[in-house]
Amino acid sequence: MEFIGKYLNLKTLNRREKYIIYGAGCLLGLLIIIQFVIAPFIENKNQMQRSLQAKKTELEEMRRLQAEYNTLKQKLQLSQISIGEREKGFTLYSFMNQLAGQTGIKDRISYMRPTNTVQKNSNYKLSRVEMKLDAVTLEQLTSYLYGVETSKNMVIVKKLSISKKEKDDRLVNVILQVETLEA
Repeated sequence: MEFIGKYLNLKTLNRREKYIIYGAGCLLGLLIIIQFVIAPFIENKNQMQRSLQAKKTELEEMRRLQAEYNTLKQKLQLSQISIGEREKGFTLYSFMNQLAGQTGIKDRISYMRPTNTVQKNSNYKLSRVEMKLDAVTLEQLTSYLYGVETSKNMVIVKKLSISKKEKDDRLVNVILQVETLEA
């Protein structure tokens, strides 16, 4: 304070100069208040709003994932019920063979290759059958696929390859891969 008083004597200044100094002091004080009080408050408020928006987005994502989880859980329960309601001793190979007999294409089967894969961390095994059908009509194939897809045994067509028979355009050769879960 002595330093300011030594070089700036307010008693010797005229009224206009005093107002300028007081104004500059008030302006300086106002800038300090803005810089160290108001600006941090506003920045904190903006940061909280951004954080709140991020948390809302996370909450929406969590709700979406929870709904998806619940849907998958319900599907799992329905699948477990369907698997439990199958005939005792159900095998995919015998089902496919029986369905081929019902749709009249059993004599068109070139081969059937069954495979079973034990699922990790599960009580179920993945049963898969690959089969080749030679010289079947599209109507026969459609009937067979309909029987596979609409059965209560939860059998799905995983892969299907259809090619025309070289000698007869009305007939096709088919390689079909189906799978299901078995207890």
